[in-house]
Amino acid sequence: MADPINPGDDAAPGTPGTGEDVCRRCNGSGQIDGGECPICGGTGTVIEGIGGG
Repeated sequence: MADPINPGDDAAPGTPGTGEDVCRRCNGSGQIDGGECPICGGTGTVIEGIGGG
């Protein structure tokens, strides 16, 4: 089964041209106000496009 895409992800994990980065909302903790971060889905990381162009 494929990894879920969280609201803060630009693409699915493993997509060419992307990389993992620390979630800016929860600073990598996966938690906000004692609950799961809604941006990273509690993982503490997001998938972002890399490079430019």
